[in-house]
Amino acid sequence: MTLPELSSSLLYVAFIAYLIATFVFGGAVKGNKEGSFKSEGRWGKIAFIITLIGFIAQLGYFFTRWAATGHPPLSNMFEFTTAFGMTLVGGFIILYLLYKTPVLGMVVLPVALLIIAFASMFPSEVSPLIPALQTNWLAIHVSTTVIAEGILAISAGAGLIYLLKVVDMEKKSKQRFWLETIMYSLIVVVGFVVASTYFTLTDYQAEFTYINKDNAEASIEYNMPPLVGMNEYTSLTEGAMEPLLETPAIINAGKVTTVLWSFIVGTILYWIIRLIARKRIAAIFKPFLKNVNLQLMDEINYRSVIIGFPLFTLGALIFAMIWAQIAWSRFWGWDPKEVWALITWLFYAAFLHLRLGKGWQGEKSAWLAVAGFAIIMFNLVAVNLIIAGLHSYA
Repeated sequence: MTLPELSSSLLYVAFIAYLIATFVFGGAVKGNKEGSFKSEGRWGKIAFIITLIGFIAQLGYFFTRWAATGHPPLSNMFEFTTAFGMTLVGGFIILYLLYKTPVLGMVVLPVALLIIAFASMFPSEVSPLIPALQTNWLAIHVSTTVIAEGILAISAGAGLIYLLKVVDMEKKSKQRFWLETIMYSLIVVVGFVVASTYFTLTDYQAEFTYINKDNAEASIEYNMPPLVGMNEYTSLTEGAMEPLLETPAIINAGKVTTVLWSFIVGTILYWIIRLIARKRIAAIFKPFLKNVNLQLMDEINYRSVIIGFPLFTLGALIFAMIWAQIAWSRFWGWDPKEVWALITWLFYAAFLHLRLGKGWQGEKSAWLAVAGFAIIMFNLVAVNLIIAGLHSYA
């Protein structure tokens, strides 16, 4: 077995382990009817051991792929996103050792699974680095950033648990609307995985020519039926579906099509679940959260941010600017990824100001944590897939 094959197998083992651990954590929490730590401690410990096995397997994936490529596996969308899932699980492991919170595993691990599944939809072939990435700053800047984002995502997990516990899903309110919107967004990610898997298995391909921003003819290949076409497009594939809309040359219509298919399939899945359960998605989790310690969730939320924010400052701003100066002879260029890194930093700076200066704790802090994760995911998904820039992974 080659190193790339071994690396892929270890990632698959990690995914299966996280999936099993999610159900065991859920069983530990649901089976705790007495509200005592002892009743969920036994199964929580088993789930934690399974999670640890998965994490060790994913570390194995990371280092075997590093050995196969000769550089840290952080250079494309597949590698960065799998590393994001790994740091999220790593952060959870540390918190579990500190607080023994099975309910956090029940929420964090499914998010990690979605992130890894999302990563698996992108090309995973081993490829050489472009010149700008052939530097030690790849490991320094990107690894620090991805660790910070994994820790900040933990705060969102704790915040989501807090909201699922306190928001009344039977009473119409803005809180209920936005909480259900969060759950819908997670299912849209599942929709992306389902749509990508289906069209990959059916080997769908359609090629078009278009006029790019330099007024020259270029080509684009769709891996899903094209809902959106490029500027002045012409089909080269006989029988291919005609796009419904045409976009300006600066927009990647193939990526927009992928996002639209994700929303279509995700919306269908959302309503199927709603019809089967006969309740909102957020309400499905209510029975699992009867014994949640809200004060503990609030503490985890806050502690994750005060650890993740300085790391993000180092990785996404300071180290990034040093690398930008080396690679492009300027510290800052208003590239889309740079702008959204700054927006993310400003948001978490505001989070800490509101928390420490204005006393925004509890539910307010939980909403901020979830909003911060939404900004991180927008940076990962929309900025990479739709907006062209020097930093775009996809």
